[in-house]
Amino acid sequence: MAAYFADSDSEDELPPGWEERATSDGCVYYVNHNTKGTQWNHPRTRKRKKVSGELPFGWERIVDENGKIMFADHKNKTVTYTDPRLAFATEEKEHPTDIRQRFDGSSTALQVLHGRDLSGKVAVVTGANCGIGFETARSLALHGCHVVLACRNSAAADGALMKIYQERPDAKLEFMELILDKLDSVKSFVEQFSSKFEKLDILILNAGVFGVPHRTTVDGYETLFQVNHLSQAFLTLLLEDKLTRGVPSRVVFVSSESHRYSSLTSANFNQDIISPKDASEYWSMMAYNHSKLLNVVFAGKLSEKWAAKGIAVFSLHPGNLIYTDISRYWWVYRILFAFVRPFTKSLQQGASTTIYCATAPELDSLTGLYFNNCFRTEPSKAAQDPILGNKVWNLTKEMILRTGHSVDM
Repeated sequence: MAAYFADSDSEDELPPGWEERATSDGCVYYVNHNTKGTQWNHPRTRKRKKVSGELPFGWERIVDENGKIMFADHKNKTVTYTDPRLAFATEEKEHPTDIRQRFDGSSTALQVLHGRDLSGKVAVVTGANCGIGFETARSLALHGCHVVLACRNSAAADGALMKIYQERPDAKLEFMELILDKLDSVKSFVEQFSSKFEKLDILILNAGVFGVPHRTTVDGYETLFQVNHLSQAFLTLLLEDKLTRGVPSRVVFVSSESHRYSSLTSANFNQDIISPKDASEYWSMMAYNHSKLLNVVFAGKLSEKWAAKGIAVFSLHPGNLIYTDISRYWWVYRILFAFVRPFTKSLQQGASTTIYCATAPELDSLTGLYFNNCFRTEPSKAAQDPILGNKVWNLTKEMILRTGHSVDM
């Protein structure tokens, strides 16, 4: 007779009477107290799991006088026989790209991080003072990560810091100024970061603008293009050394499904299309679509070049028409976003895929993937075009060098 398991909201939840344990070498097994039996496969998913990595900050593995392994939590002054890493044990895969969907569009960033301790890790989040960026930084900080809020508005950043400190007074947080329409500011940010931190574990490129009128930056490029793509590519490349010191480290580009509506191809790609000089050749919606395609393409190319270094690179779509400050530049967009707000994701839900790409253990050894609703999906055909990828890479480098800045690519 087939075993009956009570209804559950999660495939990972054990049936009544079952317990999860781990061997000394990290193999997870399951104890059925009803039948007094044990097995290697999860009773619901039929998958095997493995515990790996360092113990969470403040924990120690000890052996008692009888040879039994115990785990001491020095922060809470408790001792248990349960390995704390069981909370984020990873499934053994038949193929490296096999990823079972554990979360979806309704999941929140805090749910993705449930049971995780990120103490000892350092993250940079651009545009972290509001919206999805704030929820991303908040979620990481509440789980012990040392988070640098890279923003242009110091007053807004200070407000964001205070909100997080109210929830976790001992949170490790920094504000560092980053003005993305100035490449000099990007370089200054990296110099300031490098003087304080030895490594970088997580870089989240979340900042972006939408619906802005045509303007030219001090570097001579169209503002939306520079903020959404060029400056964040420059930032990533300048942080290569710190990311290398933090391996296995991750870079996460927050793109959008709107990349599918870009008209860019390898045949028509040129600087005048992605950074038009004249306002008559500029449409903010298409400019945004172009910039989001550039995010996915650049992330894919970067993943190829950095794979051997142990730096994983992912791109993602956070959600459709999430109500954030990105719509602040034109009243039509503000009305549209306000109208659809009841039917879209919350900011916590919008940050979930970013957090998943930045921290999910099942993504270890993977790189170059695109995610939507915490699950891998294929980006547009243009995003996967190797010819377009090479052109984006080369022109990005050329446009940075043209401003007098140097970068290794």
